Amino acid sequence: MASTRRTFLKTAAGAIALAGVGGQAEAAEGGSKSARPEQNAKGLTICNIRGKNGSVSLGVKTSKGVLDVAAAAKGRKGLPATTDDVIRGTGVAALRELVAEAESGKKTALIQEADVRFGPAVTRPEKILMMGLNYRKHIAEVKAPTPTSPTFFNKFNNSLLGHGGTVPLPTKVAKKFDYETELVVVIGKRAQDVSSADALSHVFGYATGNDFSARDLQNKTTQWMLGKTCDGFGVVGPWIVSADLVGDPQNLKIQCWVNGEQVQSSNTSDMIYSCADLVSYASQHMTLEPGDIIYTGTPEGVINGKPPEHQNWLKTGDKVVSEIEKTGKLAFDLGVRNAGSAGSGS
Repeated sequence: MASTRRTFLKTAAGAIALAGVGGQAEAAEGGSKSARPEQNAKGLTICNIRGKNGSVSLGVKTSKGVLDVAAAAKGRKGLPATTDDVIRGTGVAALRELVAEAESGKKTALIQEADVRFGPAVTRPEKILMMGLNYRKHIAEVKAPTPTSPTFFNKFNNSLLGHGGTVPLPTKVAKKFDYETELVVVIGKRAQDVSSADALSHVFGYATGNDFSARDLQNKTTQWMLGKTCDGFGVVGPWIVSADLVGDPQNLKIQCWVNGEQVQSSNTSDMIYSCADLVSYASQHMTLEPGDIIYTGTPEGVINGKPPEHQNWLKTGDKVVSEIEKTGKLAFDLGVRNAGSAGSGS
């Protein structure tokens, strides 16, 4: 028998009520299981392992070596595929089980760190924010006025390059290449209009970075972007270290070497705007999402800060090593850009 309009409305109302109860229950628990990111990614040091075909897969630093998660999984479901998944809370519980097995000696998919081919520490950030002029001594060496608010610019994903990679120098359009060792903040929780006091609770972890720059392109106009966004100019890695393992990000030694000669040595305590300040300030203007990264500025010692007669710009064949206390050494060399070369693939 066909339903009457009254019967239909009664049935529909009941269905809506049940859906509402279910939705309230999910909301009380923080959302459905499939939509709710797994938390508690503390105590992790993670990386992306680069495959021969240019793909990347997740690695975890353990006391036994670097765990190749894809190789160790052996058909297990629900494991994160890359660092981006871990940052977003995907499969963290399953990952912990796998790491525990590796630590106990039950897993053999371990690689010695020296044998790992590293990809960029993150591969698909929605936003790459860069902070300029954030160290007091660096501002003094370049004779710039102290900024009255954070000076942000940007890079794009084409610039991402991992530890052990080669920056393909665009020598047809630039000559003045420079290093900039920087602490990188990795966002782990959506941040929208957060206070400085609450900002670090939105941080997943930290990484070593190098804001590689072409100064002649950077200073060609009033906009810095062109000198900052070439392929491979956003070097980051090898690790992302969870925030709990790093502790206070404003008390970390920061160093850089070129061809074995130390060129930068400072401490993050010299920042004008702290990591918390930068996250808070950025979140007041845009919503920061998990996986977004913020380069927090470079200390003194860059080539651009030297007198013209002492500016020996970087060139093909040079080797650069950046190190930040607790987040590791990031090494890369310099090559020549050619057709088909790209920062993240080399």
